[in-house]
Parts: sequence; C-alpha cells; structure tokens
Amino acid sequence: LAAGWRSGVVTARATSPGGCQLVQSTTDCTGRWLSSVPGNLGGDTEELLLDDNTIRVLGNASLLSYRQLQCLSLTKNRLELIEPGAFLRSQGLRVLSLADNLLSTNYSLTAAALSALPALRTLDLAGNRLTEDMVSVLVWNLSSLESLSVARNIIMRLDSSVFTNLTQLLELNLEKNYIFEIDQAFDGLQRLQRLNVAYNCLPCIVEFGLTQLRVLNVSNNIIEWFLALESDDLFELEVLDLSHNRLLFFPVLPRQSKLRSLLLKDNEMSFYQRLPNGTSLANVTVQFQLIDGNSTSITTVNLWDEICHSNLSSLRLLDMSQNQVWYLPEGFLAQMPSLTHLKLNQNCLEMFHLSEGDPLAMLMELDLSQNRLEELGADVGAGDVLPNLQLFNLSTNRLRALPPGLFTYTRKIVTVDLSRNRVDLCPQPTIAGEAESPPCVDIRGVETLAHLSLAGCGLRGLDGRPFQGTSLRHLDLSDNHQVLSGDPGWLQDLAVTLQVLSLRNTSLSSATVDFSAFNSLVRLDLAGNSLSVFPASLGVLRLRSLDLRDNGLPALPPAVARTPLGKSLRELYLSRNPYNCCTLGWWDALQRAEGLWVPDGREVTCSFASRTLSPRALPEPVLRSCRWQTADLALLYLVLALPTCLTVLVAFAVIFLTFKQKLLQMVKSRCGVSSPY
Repeated sequence: LAAGWRSGVVTARATSPGGCQLVQSTTDCTGRWLSSVPGNLGGDTEELLLDDNTIRVLGNASLLSYRQLQCLSLTKNRLELIEPGAFLRSQGLRVLSLADNLLSTNYSLTAAALSALPALRTLDLAGNRLTEDMVSVLVWNLSSLESLSVARNIIMRLDSSVFTNLTQLLELNLEKNYIFEIDQAFDGLQRLQRLNVAYNCLPCIVEFGLTQLRVLNVSNNIIEWFLALESDDLFELEVLDLSHNRLLFFPVLPRQSKLRSLLLKDNEMSFYQRLPNGTSLANVTVQFQLIDGNSTSITTVNLWDEICHSNLSSLRLLDMSQNQVWYLPEGFLAQMPSLTHLKLNQNCLEMFHLSEGDPLAMLMELDLSQNRLEELGADVGAGDVLPNLQLFNLSTNRLRALPPGLFTYTRKIVTVDLSRNRVDLCPQPTIAGEAESPPCVDIRGVETLAHLSLAGCGLRGLDGRPFQGTSLRHLDLSDNHQVLSGDPGWLQDLAVTLQVLSLRNTSLSSATVDFSAFNSLVRLDLAGNSLSVFPASLGVLRLRSLDLRDNGLPALPPAVARTPLGKSLRELYLSRNPYNCCTLGWWDALQRAEGLWVPDGREVTCSFASRTLSPRALPEPVLRSCRWQTADLALLYLVLALPTCLTVLVAFAVIFLTFKQKLLQMVKSRCGVSSPY
C-alpha cells in the first residue's frame, strides 16, 4: 500500500514557510509537529505527506487550497475526526493513508467524508482500533476502491455485509486482527486477487472457493484443516501461504489451479498412510460435519487420495520445513514435475531416495537438513540424477556416506552442505585386514562445485588429494579438531581458487599451514585455535576479513599495518586473546589504518601485572611502567655502566698521581736510562 508514496522524480527542492520540503508537485511535511494542515503550500500540490504530526481534526477548510491533490498521507497523527466536507474540493484524490490514528472515535462522520471521494483507489485504515461494524460503515460507499488495508485493528468476525459494495477491490489486507470466523465475506469480491489474513485466530478453512484469487496469505493463524471446494473449476491461485499454523494433514488443494508456491513451514503435518509401527491407513477416511444455520452437510475425504487428484504440475516452490514428516508417500513428488525449490528441513525423515527416473528434473534447490537421515538412496545409472540441482543441503543428519558417483551426474551443483554428519572425504586409506576402504564422500573432479561446508564432521588428517579437480571458492572446515593433523598439503589444490576459508576450532597452531600461496583468499576465519604467534605467511595476503578471536596471541607484528595484509583488511576480529599491554604498538597502528574496522574492538583486552585492561584507555602509571620495561637495553646498560667506568678512571688517576715519583724511579732503574735535568 505504501509503494506509491514518494514516487516523484527529485529534481529541485525548496522549503515552505512551515518547514516542509517541496519537490516538484510533492510536499513533504513529515515530523514537523503540525497540529493542522498548512494552507500556504501551493495550489499545484499533487502529493501531500503529513505523517508523524499531531493533527487531530481534518476540517472542512483544511484542504481547500489543494484542488489538484491525488495522494494524501496522514499516518501516525492523532486524527479523531474527518469532517464531512473535508474532501469536497479534492475530488481527484486517489491514494489516502490514515494508518495509526484514532478514527474509531468518530467513524460515522469520517465515513461521510470518505464517501465524497469518487476516484479513491487506495485506502489505508490500519491501526485505528476499528471493529468489523466500523469498517463496514467506513467503506460502504467506496465502490471505486482497488486496495484496502484494515490491518492491526480489532476485527473479530467477517460476514457478507462488511465488504458488500467493494466490487472493484483487487487487494485486501486484514493481517494482525482477531478474526476467528469468516462467513462468505469475500463472495461478492469478484475481482479480488490478493488476500492477506495472516496473524489472526482462524481455526480452519473449509470449502475454499475463491477461484479468482491469485495470492492467499493465511500464515500465523491456528489452522488445523485446509479444504478446497470439490470442484473442477480452474482456480487462479498462484501463491498459498499456510506457514506457522497447526496443520495436521497436507492441505486438500483445488483439483485445477495455477499454484506456483505452496508454503507449509512450521506446522504439525505428517502423512498417515503408514505409521512407524507398520500399520497402514491407506483406506482411512475422515468426515467433516459442516453446520450452516439449520442445515448440516457431511463431507467424506480420503486424505491421501484427495492429494493425488490435485493438479500440482505448475508448482515451483514447496516448503514443508519444520513439520513432523517422517516419510513421503509413493508418487508424492511425481505430481510436481516443475518443482525448482523443495524444502524438507527440520522434519523426521529417516530415508530419502533419488532415482534417474525421478520427475524432479527441474529441481534447483533441495534442503534435507536437520532430519534423521541415515541413508540417501540413489539409483545412479547412465542418466543424470537431479541434472539442474545447484544447492544441496544435508547438514545435521546421521549420514556416513553418499551414493558413489552422485555428484558426477548432478552436473550443475554449486553448493553442498554436509556439516554435522559423520562423513569422511575420499580417498580413504585401506585398513589392514579389510577388503574395502571405509565409506566416504567423493567430490573429486566436480568442477562446478564452489561452496562446500564440512563443519563438525569429525574429519581427521586427510590423505591423498580429496579436492583434486575442484574449483572451490568457499570451504568451511570448522569444528573438526583433528582435520589438520598430519600433512595439510591437501589444501594446496585449492590455493588458486579459494576465496573464503574457515578453520575455526581446528586446533591450528602457528606453524601448521603455510597460507602464502592462497593469493585469492579474501576471508579467513582462524578463531578458536591455538595460535601463540601470528602466522608470518598471512602478511603477504590481501584479505578483506580476518578473524583471530579466541587464540593465544600476546601481540601482532608491530609492522602489520604496513604489510599487504594490513593495507587490504577491512574487517578484523581480535577479542579474547592474552595481549600484552606493554607491546601494543601494533594496536595503535591498526587504529590509524584507513578503512579498517574492528567490530569487537570494545571487547579487546590486554594483561598487565595480573590486571585486565582495555587498550583503548590505559592508565598513566601503566604507560610509565611499560615505557621503562620496553626501553632500549643497550642504552640501559650504558647508563648503568657509565658511573662504574668513571669511578674506576678517577681511582686510577688518583693512584697514579700519588705514586708518580716512585713509579718513575722504578721505571728508570729497570730501563737504565738517566733522567735529564
């Protein structure tokens, strides 16, 4: 509803006497503490924005100067009354926003004012504490409306009398009310295409028959059942959002529709054709008793059979995440040959099977994360399996391996997430006494793979060249405490292409990995390791982001800010290291570095004499002590030795002068030379 505001092209600005901004035919008086509409803004104003002011009454004379007005916004005022003649000189008004006011106070007089707007197309009445009866009165004569919002009010029940005359309505927003019942309220809205009833209290939807509707949002209610009308009519429905409800069963959808997106996230849904104990419910039916006044009708539904009769051939997105699904019925996905995005994460799946003949040839994203998968079945033959798959998320399951050659046939795979599974990478060394090597995941030669996450997989020192033939740009090896044990030379196959590398919590020490060859690296995470010395090989890299948190670093190199690394860094994390308060020259240099941001700078501390201090404001006594401790030792030794040397020299001079005659006579007697007189 707000899409049309401020749509003018900004070319020149001027300021009116009331402080409003004038931009061509738009006048913006937002947040000016105005208690009334200014009357001197120019008669050619077409768009007037009066949001966030203190206007209480829109009087009969308030808009007399604005005969060209087409858009008026009075959102977030204290508006209690619009007098009946307020819009008599603004017959061309097309967009009116009255959200977040107090219109429930005098709604009948306001309704009379609105009835004088024959060209009104968009009306926003959200947040006015309106009941359904008040809404009915306010919109009774607005047959020209195409978009109406009555969100965030106190509507509880809707029937056929509320929107009777809105024959041109295309979009209706009812979200965040208290609606618990809808009784034929939309049957007369033959042009309605978008309906939003999210965040209400609807317990179920039965006999859904709005064939003209394109988008229906009923998320965040308490819906347990969704039953479409049993009809062969073509429904125009393209988007159905039933997420965040209490659905027990897969919804009974229209037999013929244009459904493209079906959102069922966060429900209590499962399939009951067979239960975990082996019981079959294939022939079980459910009866719905519908009571309408004095008449009662009973509808019998075979829950699974009904789904089979729904045409889902146009479905592109199916989101069934956060449910209780532990298996998919046979042929379930066969109904969706156009599916491109399938989300089954956070369910109870124990097994998922892929086959060459699977109809999911168009699938681009498959999310099976956070399930109980112990096996991923695949019939890998000569043909492609999921040939268009680009993102495959298998994280947080119980997998130990994947079908051999799986990624050979997913020819467009870009992103794979195997984190928090107990998998190993091929090649694996053959254990003595065993005919075959342990199960592993083989990604060698998968040229399209760019993003790979192996976090928390329990990887140990990798052998061979597990990344040979790949062009990985993003690799996450975090939370694998022994992955760098042994020779980490296997990382060198990625030195040319790797841009993002996470080695968080991998027991990395300063001499474990030589990073100097990773010239393409722009982001490196080394947090949570055992670094006691800053790795010298990092200095030649041109990283944009570096994370050094939770290590054992007492200092960084004093000249780090002048290295290629220091000049290229834009983001540096440094907290939770035992820095020495007396060796903070590197910290001062980083503070002066242009363009560098230390997001956790306020958390960085240093140690001095068992005290923990902030390097941003060291006390003067600490600074003096540090200057003494870090003084030039050669100069210090010279200063200490100088008094001693002078003392020895003076003593020698005194002794010489005292015993001069005796010394000279001794020399003459020894050397036999007479003294001249």
